[in-house]
Amino acid sequence: MSAIKKVVLAYSGGLDTSIILQWLQDVYHCEVVTFTADIGQGEEVAPARAKAEAMGVKEIYIEDLREEYARDYVFPMFRANTIYEGEYLLGTSIARPLIAKRLVEIAKQTNADAISHGATGKGNDQVRFELGAYALNPGIKVIAPWREWDLTSREKLMAYAEQRNIPVDFKKKGKKSPYSMDANLLHISYEGGILEDPWSEPEEDMWRWTVSPEAAPDQATYIELTFSKGDITAIDGKSMSPAEVMTYLNDVAGKNGIGRDDIVENRYVGMKSRGAYETPAGTVMLKAHRAMESLTLDREVMHLKDELMPRYASLIYNGYWWSPERQMLQTMIDASQQYVNGVVRLKLYKGNVVVVGRQSKTDSLFDESIATFEEDAGAYNQKDAEGFIKLNALRLRIAGKKRLK
Repeated sequence: MSAIKKVVLAYSGGLDTSIILQWLQDVYHCEVVTFTADIGQGEEVAPARAKAEAMGVKEIYIEDLREEYARDYVFPMFRANTIYEGEYLLGTSIARPLIAKRLVEIAKQTNADAISHGATGKGNDQVRFELGAYALNPGIKVIAPWREWDLTSREKLMAYAEQRNIPVDFKKKGKKSPYSMDANLLHISYEGGILEDPWSEPEEDMWRWTVSPEAAPDQATYIELTFSKGDITAIDGKSMSPAEVMTYLNDVAGKNGIGRDDIVENRYVGMKSRGAYETPAGTVMLKAHRAMESLTLDREVMHLKDELMPRYASLIYNGYWWSPERQMLQTMIDASQQYVNGVVRLKLYKGNVVVVGRQSKTDSLFDESIATFEEDAGAYNQKDAEGFIKLNALRLRIAGKKRLK
């Protein structure tokens, strides 16, 4: 262990990572560099600096990564309409590649020997952090304390913190937190506590970003989202950056009771896990993007994207953002978005996102003269359908004749 002289720690300032900071110093006798990322978790990250300084840290990195996160990770993912196992919008998963990238970059900048994280040995995040780190720096050393130490319960962690006078706000509250939570611009997740029983309904006071649909306004909210090459670039005609788009949608959708989900998912490490999620902006973005594509994408391109999306979603969920296969798929997905331009109008009402209009003045493939139920002036010859049907029925008719013998 003496070979490790300096470690870069992904540090939130909370209970677990504060204990990890001290544990690294105690066990590895090394210098620790802390890295705290603001990716829109909605909480102050500045206090992490004071906590790190109080624990003797000399090199402290606190970075606002909200725009990079939204622009380079969330938006590219939503171009694919990505959803894992039919429900999960991957709010935790998509944040990990960025954190892994900065850990590796800071390790290089500070001549550190290793990086460290607070993910447990039961979860997906250890895989995501480490696959990303190894992809970007194959020789990097990773220290995962949860796989090494014997602090296997909340009580042991608290005792360790008390013994070493670790400044943890959690201690001052004098009570056990009922949930393990993770938040960023895309979502906030809740695990543990009563959620470990899949039959138990989440308590209403657990939710932080959304009102219940029952308590949402009785008046619907209408918004118009402008798309350029598959990305939202304006809301109600006002240009916004990716992070601004997500911040605005989190607020307006949350007020309308949109974005709650309760899921039992299959973790990459093999177990099933129950979690509750709030993803207001993501829920709106997915609905709107699909509506924009419905107007502007060729049928077979859309269907091919839909076929590939579950594989793309699994790559992100399982931590393969930096893999060559994900990058290959991303190239294809981005190419499909060239003509995904226009405006989608939505109605937000009591937990529902309803598409009420879509238009693209330059790239719409909807031809009213052909689709109309009224007189089409010869734009479409209905007699052509007879040959089309017979050709497509040929193999069915041949097989049918054989079976009737």
